[in-house]
Amino acid sequence: MRRLDHFMAAANARYYAERDPFADFITAPELTQVFGELLGLWAAETWRLLGRPDPVLLVEAGPGRATLMADALRAVRAVAGDFAGALRLHLIETSPRLRALQAEKLPGVTWHETLAALPPGPLILLANEFLDALPIRQFVRRGGAWSERYVAGEAFVEVACPDPPALLAETAPPDMPEGGVMEVAEAARDWVAALAARIVVHGGAALLIDYGPAQAAPGESLQALRDRRPAPPLADPGGADLTAHVAFAPLAACARARGAAVFGPLAQGVFLARLGLFQRSGQLARGLPPKPAAALIAAAQRLAEPDRMGLLFKGLAIVHPGASPPPGFEM
Repeated sequence: MRRLDHFMAAANARYYAERDPFADFITAPELTQVFGELLGLWAAETWRLLGRPDPVLLVEAGPGRATLMADALRAVRAVAGDFAGALRLHLIETSPRLRALQAEKLPGVTWHETLAALPPGPLILLANEFLDALPIRQFVRRGGAWSERYVAGEAFVEVACPDPPALLAETAPPDMPEGGVMEVAEAARDWVAALAARIVVHGGAALLIDYGPAQAAPGESLQALRDRRPAPPLADPGGADLTAHVAFAPLAACARARGAAVFGPLAQGVFLARLGLFQRSGQLARGLPPKPAAALIAAAQRLAEPDRMGLLFKGLAIVHPGASPPPGFEM
């Protein structure tokens, strides 16, 4: 029997080491090159707002096949040569198999197992659908107290939890119903706290894009995908991608508590539209035959429309205190 977060961490470590995740799900960079291009130009403009530090680390956490970063660098080299000359490329990636794929697209990159392993200095960090794969804990309200979910075989087992984490008390509503479930993302909170602390000390900014609610709320969101279809999350550990919704408010509060400035969360559709999603997609579509042009516009709509990815997905920016709002987050 293992606590849910320990089960999820082990299952995802095995999954990313052994399987091709893009056979099971598709992310925004794989839908359209425009997503990565816009984030690359976001990084360049944010770098200028930070005073053009040279050198600066350009970092991606959870880079997958490196599609996002390859598109970002292409855009940067085309229109932001000053930033291209200053950046030093680093990836946070634990999977040897994915590192091999990334090396094919990004020669000269440096890899790290953890955020803490990055060298000192200012950074611009991008993380798209990274936090949702970090392990969570689940707590169930029983008789006025809390029980925690453990995993035994393919089933949950509830274990009395007389000393629940402080974050649970901060996020659970006072009228939590009997049998209600609260998820606590300690791993994501710790990661964001470390990131914010580093930005305060060394300078820089981060853009975190993921899916989930602005505020933490009761409910369970643990899910698994296999072959792009929902799968039982406790069956076949390592055989499917395990994720959970990201509650942004606790992460924003954590970053502010470390002294960083925080902007957002902002709906992805609004954010990308402000960066020029539809203008750039239309520009590219004009040079394509009808079928791929239509697919490009459809991908932009999928990213931005509220009933698809535009509202569920959100962006959160963490920047050095006193810095101007980064692109897309201006009021």
